[in-house]
Amino acid sequence: MRNGIAGSSHRGRTASIGFAHGPFVRVDQLASTDRVAGSLVDEALALRSAVDTASRQIADLAAIAGGEAAQILEFQVALLEDEDFIAAIFASIGEGARADAAWRSALDQQITDYSSAPDEYLRARSSDLADLRDRVIRALQGDQCATLGIPSGAVVCADDLPPSQFLEIDWSGGGGLALLRGSPTSHVAMLARARGVPMVVQLGTFPATGSTALLDGEGATLELDPSAEQIGLFEARREVHRKSRAAARAILRRPAASWRGERIKLFINIQHVGDLDHADAQFADGVGLMRTEFLLTDDGGLPDEETQFQAYDAVLRWAGQRPVTIRTFDAGGDKPVLGFTHDGEANPFLGVRGLRLCLAQPGIFAVQLRALARAAVRGNLKVMFPMVTSVEELEAGRKLFAHVVAELQANGIAAALPELGIMVEVPAAALAIANFKASFFSIGSNDLAQYVLACDRSNGALANLLDPLHPAVIELIKRTAEHGRLTGTSVSLCGDMAGDPRCTSTLLECGLRELSVNASTLAPIKQAVDRLSGGGTHG
Repeated sequence: MRNGIAGSSHRGRTASIGFAHGPFVRVDQLASTDRVAGSLVDEALALRSAVDTASRQIADLAAIAGGEAAQILEFQVALLEDEDFIAAIFASIGEGARADAAWRSALDQQITDYSSAPDEYLRARSSDLADLRDRVIRALQGDQCATLGIPSGAVVCADDLPPSQFLEIDWSGGGGLALLRGSPTSHVAMLARARGVPMVVQLGTFPATGSTALLDGEGATLELDPSAEQIGLFEARREVHRKSRAAARAILRRPAASWRGERIKLFINIQHVGDLDHADAQFADGVGLMRTEFLLTDDGGLPDEETQFQAYDAVLRWAGQRPVTIRTFDAGGDKPVLGFTHDGEANPFLGVRGLRLCLAQPGIFAVQLRALARAAVRGNLKVMFPMVTSVEELEAGRKLFAHVVAELQANGIAAALPELGIMVEVPAAALAIANFKASFFSIGSNDLAQYVLACDRSNGALANLLDPLHPAVIELIKRTAEHGRLTGTSVSLCGDMAGDPRCTSTLLECGLRELSVNASTLAPIKQAVDRLSGGGTHG
């Protein structure tokens, strides 16, 4: 590989599949410029004004973007509303620090803390903090409405790109994102996948040269100033991808998927009510997993009963008679929540998380169970507990839920105990599956694989070892599915394996007949089932 000169090729990691051919545009980090400092009072007023400006800008972006994007931006808003954090910065100004220096110092410390976090999810949030830091600095420098000025269809290259800058770019004309650093698990990667923007990360270091670029999100490559031959091969690959996607979407409108004469139910995974707006969601057999921990806010704000009830009720109204499976809070591990999860655990993936955490925090848990019990009378609701290791945990959760229902009914409030199931993601649960008296089981293949293979799934260096098709992982999936068949108990799989067409055949052979995937992968999985059933010649 030539080192960043015209005609060079670079390989990274896929964050969002797709293809982009357009002008190459480098977005540089904010350059520090001198500003004239005022009195202590002037500096304090300047920072307050800059913080207010940044807060308005973020709120405007969130209102336009909506859905998941708005939830992501709330992380920045929460920090701006953290009075203790802001007060410490104003105290520095009171001691003689310039507004920009005080702000930068405080944010740089936060960025350092997040960047050195043990898991990739938290490290990825340092980009959000850098974005907030730079936005306030720009406002202090008087640059309150600058835009990136990205031409339509451009391949945008940056060291890293925060969510708000991604949202400020008009992607309607195509284009793609190439990051020298970045992470497939970052918020901007989530936004790119949701909007169908191809994205490649961890491309390394090279000078910002080149006038045009080819970005292959499937092969994780970036070609600068490509030759005519390279462009021809690229366009051929893009056309194959386009036709495959079109054929898959056409299949969604066909009758339900089947394999060897058996109906294959395809559900969707959601994080927020807004995820149901995806065009393909309507074709799902229901919701196989609603991740309720995303209702928890980063500043430690725990949603009250009514807020939760409204969210659950909205999903049930969307589903009609279709089943909706809602998972209770799966906080902990790579999803810490201030005021809820335990701090300072040496290994949070093996710590107090999931149902363990909820049982240790019965006050918080009971609020969620009340909201779920009220929602249970509004539709076809199923509730499952995550990170279950022992039968005793399941029964403790069931007992608390039943108590909550009885309490609500005694007070004249409509409530019901829904079907209760468990996530099968701890090897011990899979091995002792016959001991659990659950109405249904849902296999969480992401955690199951990491525990079976002793590979932290947030550690990119272990990606090659974290093979969901490893015989040991497949054996536990098969064992769980077989128990479901023998007892007539529903068994589904809702991890990343369900949305990977390469795994579809194996999962069906294991005995699974229910898969839950992101709405964006519903079409490819139905297409995969169709091909396995001999229907690949259609559409």
